[in-house]
Amino acid sequence: MNPRFEVPSEAFSAIQNVDIDRIASMEESQLRALLPCLVRMSLCAPLDVSSAWVDGRKQVLRVLSGLEVVNSIVALLSVDFNALEQDARKELQLRTKLGESENLSTAHIQHGLALEFERSDPARRLRILISELLFVSSQIRDPTDFVHRPCELFESEVYMEEVSDVLCIAQAELPILLKMPKIAEALLRMKFGPLLLCRLIANVPDSFYQVCKSLIVSGEKQDEETTGGRRRTEVLRMLSRMNPSQALTIRALAVEQCRLPGLAVHLSLDHKLGGTEQERLSDVIGFVSGLLLGSNSQVRNWFSQFIRSGQKHKYSLSSSPLHALRKHLLLQLKVIAPPGDGHNDLSERQVVQASALIRLYCALKGIAGMKFTEEETRQLLHLLTSHPCPTPAGIRFISLGLCMLLACPLLISQEEERIVIKWINWLVGEGPRFERESGVSSSFSEMLLLIAIHFHANQVQAILDLVCSTLGMKIHIRPNSLARISLMFMQEIFTEQVVTAHAVTVPVTPALSGSVAGFLPVHCLYHLLKNRSFAKNKVPVKDWIYKQICNTTSPLHPLLPPLLEVFVNSVVVPTQVGARQFRNSPLTEREILSVFKSSSVSLVRTSVSEAVMEVDGTERTSGLTAQLLMLYYVLLYEDCLLNNMKHLVLNNEQPHSYSSKLMPQIPIKYLLHQCQNNNTTSPPISSFATTAFATHYPHLCLVEEWLGEEMEEEESGGRQGVMVMERCKVSCTPEKLKSSLQEVTHNPSRAILLLEALNHRQPHHLMEYADVVVTSLCGLLQDDIPRKVKEMVVQLWRRLNTIMPRKLRVNTVNALTITKPVAPYTEEDITLDPLIVLRCDTRVFRCPPVLDIVLKILLAYMAASRAYLSAYLQRTPNISRRNTETTTNPLPSDQEREELKGALVATQESAAIQILLEICLPFTSEKTTESKLSVIREVQCQVCSLLHQMFIADPYLAKLVHFHGYSSELLPVAVAGIPSMHICLDFIPELLSQPQQDKQIFAIELVSHLCLQYALPKSLSVARLTVNVMSTLLAVLPEEKLSQFFLPTLPALIRICQAFPPMYEDVTSLLIQIGRMVSSQMAANDMSTTHTETSFSHDYLSLKENAKLQIAQKNRDRELRSAVAKTFHDIVQLAVVNKKVF
Repeated sequence: MNPRFEVPSEAFSAIQNVDIDRIASMEESQLRALLPCLVRMSLCAPLDVSSAWVDGRKQVLRVLSGLEVVNSIVALLSVDFNALEQDARKELQLRTKLGESENLSTAHIQHGLALEFERSDPARRLRILISELLFVSSQIRDPTDFVHRPCELFESEVYMEEVSDVLCIAQAELPILLKMPKIAEALLRMKFGPLLLCRLIANVPDSFYQVCKSLIVSGEKQDEETTGGRRRTEVLRMLSRMNPSQALTIRALAVEQCRLPGLAVHLSLDHKLGGTEQERLSDVIGFVSGLLLGSNSQVRNWFSQFIRSGQKHKYSLSSSPLHALRKHLLLQLKVIAPPGDGHNDLSERQVVQASALIRLYCALKGIAGMKFTEEETRQLLHLLTSHPCPTPAGIRFISLGLCMLLACPLLISQEEERIVIKWINWLVGEGPRFERESGVSSSFSEMLLLIAIHFHANQVQAILDLVCSTLGMKIHIRPNSLARISLMFMQEIFTEQVVTAHAVTVPVTPALSGSVAGFLPVHCLYHLLKNRSFAKNKVPVKDWIYKQICNTTSPLHPLLPPLLEVFVNSVVVPTQVGARQFRNSPLTEREILSVFKSSSVSLVRTSVSEAVMEVDGTERTSGLTAQLLMLYYVLLYEDCLLNNMKHLVLNNEQPHSYSSKLMPQIPIKYLLHQCQNNNTTSPPISSFATTAFATHYPHLCLVEEWLGEEMEEEESGGRQGVMVMERCKVSCTPEKLKSSLQEVTHNPSRAILLLEALNHRQPHHLMEYADVVVTSLCGLLQDDIPRKVKEMVVQLWRRLNTIMPRKLRVNTVNALTITKPVAPYTEEDITLDPLIVLRCDTRVFRCPPVLDIVLKILLAYMAASRAYLSAYLQRTPNISRRNTETTTNPLPSDQEREELKGALVATQESAAIQILLEICLPFTSEKTTESKLSVIREVQCQVCSLLHQMFIADPYLAKLVHFHGYSSELLPVAVAGIPSMHICLDFIPELLSQPQQDKQIFAIELVSHLCLQYALPKSLSVARLTVNVMSTLLAVLPEEKLSQFFLPTLPALIRICQAFPPMYEDVTSLLIQIGRMVSSQMAANDMSTTHTETSFSHDYLSLKENAKLQIAQKNRDRELRSAVAKTFHDIVQLAVVNKKVF
């Protein structure tokens, strides 16, 4: 096309902004395309009547007065456009109705349409052009269906300017008939249509964005595959040259619609962001990288398809946008790459651009599937093997370069292999210098080591994941393509022995936390431990692990918990190498305790603390994160050891186990609270720690204690009063507290002030007062001690229990024991026999605050006993041997051992419950107390609350206790005070069926109290069963046992009738049967006595003995008959007086 017909960008800018001065200064060639707009501007009546615009119109008229061609344009404006529009619409309707395939309005012209256009007057010219435009537009059914429409009028370069003038005037005067989008689609299919469209838009600049959007939305997904797509791209590029400020807007619109990718590339290459070539190329890199690496998958797939299809075009590659893009990117490679052929240095200014270019080429290769040319391969490899400066950007460049070599392994040919090996060896030597001078804790050395580790372990997928995460893109890499690089790493650079030996010499990361990004030594050690490389090559790794644990801070690095897991697994489970087995060495107890030595709640003994030896010979202060990690290691080691004990014993192995003195010196409970309250703790540690505590140390994580501690923390946090703050300033020492508690009987105020001040301190500041608190508990058992002092001491004990529960509980048990043993009880002694807790001073059972402590200790040690027995079964597995038939005493099976353990636990707990129930019985002095606010009442509530927890945790325990039985005097207390007693309704039928008479009596009494407490349908059924059982026993029991059975059970019938009035009939029937039977027996006994007195007997002593038995039986029968009468009387009174009955 002739460039003289194009609209200059200066002219479009001037007409768009109505810059009259610039228009007046333009030459005639620049103004020619704008004349229709200028003529209408100067002749048509304006809406703006300001003086400034009047002067502007005059200036435009002066410009137009010197141009002769303006007269023909003025003549076009004198046509009657209303009649013209009506005729055009009639023609359009007729064409729609007839469905013509050619324009009949111009088909009869003999000398050609162009000659007719030249000879016609202005009105005729307008008619011809409108008719052709409407005809071409009517033939377009689908915008993507591009067919060239031949038209002589629009294909003659001679009439280009006249046709352009007529087109602009027609559209300006008839905008509804000639809509811009339709005109654009019609002109697109004509030879000089793009030029005419540009000139039309120049005269209507407001329609620029509308036309561009219409052309893009109607465009093809891939413009290079069709003629229509290439034509649209050509038109839009011409419009962008005409209006350069909107080029990026058009490009963004194409990306948004996922249309015309070639246009987007051309606009990026045509657009000059700045004035330099470097800036223009940088914009291209950023734009293409955004398309391929952005979050919009639709855009990414669209542009990737453009790259793939662009490599398959049959026409000349030199004209394709993909070829132009690759040419510009190759130019950028040459500009950035250092000069020369060797490993030359890369300037700091070019490192960032080089990194961006590497990521772009990786995306083009991995995502879009672009195949590199020989020139591109050579330049890329030259850039990758250059030497950047030791800066963070340089480390990033090297990391990306390594990943690109793995992502694009075809870059390395046999000739270039030595260059890559030499460059990697340079990286190995320069790694420490880069890390030291750049100030970045993670460098490419760890990545190299990690890649070598994965290659040795044949973990190709891990390498691919590493490459994808570093490049920041998901690309497909065939594992087979890494075979050459794998051999290069394993044979030429890193052997397995070299890798393991070098890994432990890498310094640990100082202050390692989750905020430290990049590839660190911990990544390398993790994978080497996972592959058992240290054990196989006999390389000690324990010291490195210990140093890294001590050099950790919050937030916790996410790889540290998995690192400890694989380390513990390699310590416990041996690594098989041929016929031999190897395992890593575990951390020593001194190393473990050294981490907790600096804790604010350190429980490490002084002797142990002095004997602790640091690995590096220096004193180290470990933070909370290191302590949590070490605790995680100890728990993990114990859990892994127990889980694998059976396999180890089967192989006759004796794994290392820590002594029982280690765990009591670790503030487990305090660290557990910190682990749960610290948001920066890793979730794996928090979840595993809670699970391990609940499994192995249930006595340290009692739910009731946790809830109480949380409530106490909330209450203590809200105490901000002035008086409290003043009291907290009271000076207090253990000696002062001890002396004040000794004289509390006659001066309690001093002790109260000191205790209140202590209760407002942090728990870890109270550890020095633990011994004083424990020794003072015995003194608190006296009746004359104020209740407030007792409660404040107990509160102080609870706060100490949050940080040192194990030591505190053992000392408390020893302090309260009534019979002092030869040696103080240890935690193991109490765990094996939790009933030691209840062998305390009997005054404890009438001191509710101290009893609350004892009950909590009992509950904790019963949980500890269960966990100890379970762990014992795991530590001493039963290994079945051969020839067990010949053994006289075979070992019990696993199921039998579990049953024995369950029986032992149930025996201990049921015995504890029996003792607790007995202490609820009132002493002789307490039986006269009628007040409900008594000490015995409070003790009963505490015991019932504990029994409720135990019954809910193990319902079988409730059944066991009630089958053993207890005092009937406690039944009203137990049924009313233990909410879970309703579960007894499930096993009462079984208890009633027991052959022992005392159990049957206990069951009937229990039923009566349960019916009063729980008047439920199920209780009514059990009550009916009970009455039926009593009726049955009435018929089968011998005479001498009737009174023994019915005398204690008759009051139960009254309670049953009180709970369930419908039972009156059955109960009265039973009472009548009992009364009749007793009366009959009494009458029979009287007749037997008379007959005996009148008969002759030779044995005087035998007669005397029988007489005594008969008299005793008579007394029992009279007593039973009186009881039946009294029971019947009470039931009648209850039925008549009670208003709620019937």
